[in-house]
Amino acid sequence: MEEVSSSTPRTPSPHLLDPRTVAVVATAAVFVAFLVSGLIVQPLNMAFGIWFTQVFVFLGLGWYVLRATGRDPVRYTGLSFPGLAPVAFGFALGVANFFAIVAPVQYLSQTLLPRSWREIYDVADIFRGQSPVELALIVASVTLGAPACEEFFFRGIFFQGLRAPGGVPMRGIFLSAVVFSAFHLDPVGFVARVELGVLFGWLLVRTGSLWPCILAHAANNLVSTVLFFAARHFESPEEPTTREDLMGLLLFMLAGSGMLWALMSATRRFTGLLGPPRPPEALEVPEAPVRLEPATRLLHLAVPWTLAAALSLGAYVALDPLGIQLSQIDLRYPLKNVPEDAPDALHAEREALFELRVRARRGEIPLGEYAQERARQSKQKRSAVP
Repeated sequence: MEEVSSSTPRTPSPHLLDPRTVAVVATAAVFVAFLVSGLIVQPLNMAFGIWFTQVFVFLGLGWYVLRATGRDPVRYTGLSFPGLAPVAFGFALGVANFFAIVAPVQYLSQTLLPRSWREIYDVADIFRGQSPVELALIVASVTLGAPACEEFFFRGIFFQGLRAPGGVPMRGIFLSAVVFSAFHLDPVGFVARVELGVLFGWLLVRTGSLWPCILAHAANNLVSTVLFFAARHFESPEEPTTREDLMGLLLFMLAGSGMLWALMSATRRFTGLLGPPRPPEALEVPEAPVRLEPATRLLHLAVPWTLAAALSLGAYVALDPLGIQLSQIDLRYPLKNVPEDAPDALHAEREALFELRVRARRGEIPLGEYAQERARQSKQKRSAVP
């Protein structure tokens, strides 16, 4: 009798290899890792923590799950390059969509939801009090890291897992968009991010590639970031507070809508912008063979990512003790946001505190001086701001 080699892969339960099961398991694992990273790593330093989460949670853990189930991450997620035309189209679509849909939806959300929510979930906080290097890292993570890593997971893994043969693509597009938005833990921007997720999923279905989604995501974040820094006093570009600002928003919306119409019209004339529609039976990228790796192989696959994460975390702790101390001070003395209608003196006082933090980061003043002022404002704002 011929002896079967022990190295021959066994056929696992089809349920374990089902794309939907892979998507659910990967999402659960990423969610737990996301929370752990947010509670442990990001409090050490915002700039480092954002990059750590993107690279080792969304990209690294997702990559590991695909490799563990015998899938090629590049083929499965659609990372093959589709050509310059679809990529450029994705970027232009992201810009137009921001002005035509995202900004107006975000404005309506901020108008209808309680003002306290807008103050609590103010994304401007991540830019305040950062050194130039930290600020550059945060901007790079928002415009480059997040689009690549988040699209790899949410569209390349989660949405692909929902694209079962014979299924309805729009259901998977919408569900993945909802999960994508929920991960941001921002109720004010929830609806706008759902719309973005739908757009990115549609791009993946039409082009068969993840790159147009990544570029559309990057374009949205880039425009938002540029407008943010162009605004005064760190006001969000989607928060018009005067009639002139509202008129500007309407003009941008009209211009963006016109650009959207032109882009979609161009796809009917220039088919190379998107390529032909992809049939439902082509939704799952075939893999040969698809197998569940043995336990020893699973450990071997985990070593590079785990080692890289541990080394990067250890290196940061060793090289930037000052940054960690500043973050600990921030955690010890939390600040409430200063309301928009608060006196100018309160806004100036808060800005002076952020400048004091930058000076402490550079070593120009003792940490104790910053800690003392932070503690004073923390106590003062708790009693003065409802």
